Amino acid sequence: MTRWSRELEDDLAALLKDWLKQQGRTQSDLRRSLRATSTRMPALMEVLEREHVLGGMPRLAERLCAIEAEWAADPGSSANGDGDSEAVATQSSGDPFGQLDLLLREIRDDCTS
Repeated sequence: MTRWSRELEDDLAALLKDWLKQQGRTQSDLRRSLRATSTRMPALMEVLEREHVLGGMPRLAERLCAIEAEWAADPGSSANGDGDSEAVATQSSGDPFGQLDLLLREIRDDCTS
């Protein structure tokens, strides 16, 4: 099992920022979905680290996939409320789990290696 480390946390923070931008979401949206105490990255990471402790990277990836599915089911609920049509079009036209599926696949490959 991959251990939680500062390097992993930095990589995950970068992934989350890219993912949020691609989804047209904000850290506030992620905070609500994770039920974190704050929108700041350290508070979000605290929740994700707990997920990691409970089930490793597969559980962490499953949680993020569940959040993405929740967002895909309700694309107009973004915290910025602007209904960014480009972000919504991107979500509905392609596989909503694309980026997270790749992450999950990498995690599974790492676990078997």
